[in-house]
Amino acid sequence: MILVEEAEKIILSQVRDFGTESIPFETSLGRVLAENLTADRDLPPFNRATLDGIALNYASFEKGIYSFHIKATQAAGDIPVDINAPDECIEIMTGAALPDTTDTVIGYEDLHIQNGIAKILSYIHQGQGIHTKGKDKTKNEIVATASQVITPALINMAASTGKINLLVKKLPKVAVISSGDELVEVNEIPSPYQIRRSNGYMVKAALEQYNLRADILHIPDNPEIIKQKIKNCLQAYDVIILSGGISMGKFDYIPQALHELSVEKLFHKVQQRPGKPFWFGVHPDGVLVFALPGNPVSTFMCLYRFVLHWLRACIGLPLQNIYAILNENVSFTLPLQYFLQVKLKVNGNGNIIAYPLAGNSSGDFSNLLDSDAFMELPLEQNNFTKGGVFRIWPFKEIFYL
Repeated sequence: MILVEEAEKIILSQVRDFGTESIPFETSLGRVLAENLTADRDLPPFNRATLDGIALNYASFEKGIYSFHIKATQAAGDIPVDINAPDECIEIMTGAALPDTTDTVIGYEDLHIQNGIAKILSYIHQGQGIHTKGKDKTKNEIVATASQVITPALINMAASTGKINLLVKKLPKVAVISSGDELVEVNEIPSPYQIRRSNGYMVKAALEQYNLRADILHIPDNPEIIKQKIKNCLQAYDVIILSGGISMGKFDYIPQALHELSVEKLFHKVQQRPGKPFWFGVHPDGVLVFALPGNPVSTFMCLYRFVLHWLRACIGLPLQNIYAILNENVSFTLPLQYFLQVKLKVNGNGNIIAYPLAGNSSGDFSNLLDSDAFMELPLEQNNFTKGGVFRIWPFKEIFYL
């Protein structure tokens, strides 16, 4: 067995750049931006009113003029109407372009308007009520940097700058393979000794959080079929994620099949719980193989701790360390790095608090529904006291807690 840190180092040594692709901006949500986005003109592109009211020249107010004749009414998108006399103003709506002959906007709440005359009711200052041209960004200035997840706000910016297509990081082609004769399809009624296939769908769903659409298939416990199916996938995909069939059982044929197909084993078995039988290797053609233990919690933990960690590195996302405060005393005496299932809450001081959840075993996937993260507890300790701070691997969004 190798240490968790060694497994992570080996996996991250196989980080790949799968290139880039251009896609329509409206379908880019959740992808990773691969270019800097720049403004095609000043933002805002003109001096604009930030409230409904009147636009006037402040010099007139300074001279003691407090009542103004409304020359015209201007909506957003209208061509600006200039004023020609000191006591003239333009009735203007939010978002409308400010006429060059005006420099101040006064809201309706500070006015009394009657018979086309607007009277100022309170003190004003020059330049109020205006969002000035180029205040946010100037033409050709970077408005969004590369290597960030595309959010609704970024899509708004792309649309505002006329960026019809965005260059994004290309995702690898992934096959997710489950194995085992005890597994039946979701729509089938299992016998008393069978279970429905679920791990493959779980892995596929987790990848879809990154907009990666994996193909999913199942192989029986037949060494020839296993070898042929994996061989086909090695020719068609960048990454293969297997679930099950990699332990020490009589019907665990996958490690031998991978060996016969020239997939180099980089490690097999990690000093951790759950997920000890985890296998990782690389084919001479560059295809990576993540063979995860079949127990659902083991599959889930290895997926979030290692596979998605690797994927984030490939697409240029930061590999951030997130920590939480343990809320109870925990003991774990086995010589393995323990990944404790925890429920997370954020307290009034902004600290993330982790509440341990005791699962029955690595097959207790129902417990995952109540959990928010795995807390990685150091191998060199057996007793972990309340108040200790340890690294967590969230599988739910922390800002929704």
